[in-house]
Amino acid sequence: MPLTHSAPSSLGLQSIMVVDDSPVQRDHAAQLCRQLGIGLIYEACHGVEALEQLAMLRLKPDVMLIDLHMPVMDGVELITQLQDKGWKIPMLVVSSQQQGILNAVQELSSTLGLPMLGSLPKPLRQEQLESALQHYSQCLKGNVLQSGPRQPLPISTQDLCHAIDCEHIDVHYQPKVDIRTGLVRGMEVLARWTHPSLGRIPPDQFIALAEKEGLIFDLTLRVLRKSIRQAAAWVHMGFTPKLAINLSPLLLDNPGIVQEITSLVESSAISPSQVVLEITESAGVEHLGKAIAVLTRLRLKGFGLSIDDYGTGFSSMQQLARLPFSELKIDRSFVHGAHQRRNLGVILESALDMAKRLELVSVAEGIETMEDWRLLQRCGCAVGQGYLIARPMPAQDIPAWLRSHRTRLPELRLPPSPALAPALTPLD
Repeated sequence: MPLTHSAPSSLGLQSIMVVDDSPVQRDHAAQLCRQLGIGLIYEACHGVEALEQLAMLRLKPDVMLIDLHMPVMDGVELITQLQDKGWKIPMLVVSSQQQGILNAVQELSSTLGLPMLGSLPKPLRQEQLESALQHYSQCLKGNVLQSGPRQPLPISTQDLCHAIDCEHIDVHYQPKVDIRTGLVRGMEVLARWTHPSLGRIPPDQFIALAEKEGLIFDLTLRVLRKSIRQAAAWVHMGFTPKLAINLSPLLLDNPGIVQEITSLVESSAISPSQVVLEITESAGVEHLGKAIAVLTRLRLKGFGLSIDDYGTGFSSMQQLARLPFSELKIDRSFVHGAHQRRNLGVILESALDMAKRLELVSVAEGIETMEDWRLLQRCGCAVGQGYLIARPMPAQDIPAWLRSHRTRLPELRLPPSPALAPALTPLD
């Protein structure tokens, strides 16, 4: 029976639904929610009863706590039914099932575009529940709770042409740091576009449009020119980070790209060794012979080559064998949460060991927690980037960030323990 309460809790929650076939476990979860100040609590003994209650509610609960193993309708089917009905209610799985099953359920919710707060073991403890719900509250404040795929914005080819020609494509930089010391080693270059009427356009949308409409060559050169100009300015300040710049596989069919990139660098104050060109591992290359020739020529001229998003495609080993890469960048999907998920940890460690054996610089992206940072240190990763270190930012924000980052170096450094002292692949 739900309790009525008009004011939200300190977590910002007004209501919650507990779905569990065990009356004891259900009552325990409800009591913990009340202790956290959540006044309106719905209870259901299986998925069918939960759906019946939701159909009658004008205001859906803020969060659902869902058990997995239940009669009539289990938790997995309930989650798929929520997606079918378009009810994107944030969920927290509470179950005694093995971790592999819990990981699969989280992957399912992500695939369906449903907001998943995570999973907690039984018996449920108040501090764990409070921590998970605090994450929900923080997501709401930052407006970053995932609730399905974004709708594409109505941008035209003419809009993008105008933005490229008029230098309206901005460049942001995300720092890359040495995982053993925390010292800055480079900056990933990221294109950003703010449309005069539509606002900020997601990069995956305007880059895809540029590739489709034959504008990717001009877009890439504009971004390269701006970032190289900025790197030259940093050199005069005594700051010499490597630049990591994404290179569309479509450009590998154009032999002229080698001369264009080389000319831009030669006319600046930086050297080719300060530029790493990132090629997406999962992207297809139409003419493999031309691609090998282009990338080999770039390596001969001193540029670094990174296989980006490693692990997300189906030709990883083949790409590494065929192309002269100097760096292996591991996709965030194998980094984020790896300290909690054994399968991810094993895959991550294997990729890092392979990079070391192939004498490639290993880079991990998507680092968001200190626990994942420490895991990467133990596994011998060389370089890392992610929100734990910094979000992408415009060039004018870099000096202030550098000053702030220096104060964090003692926290980030590899602890002086024999168990945490693997050899690092040297930076080239």
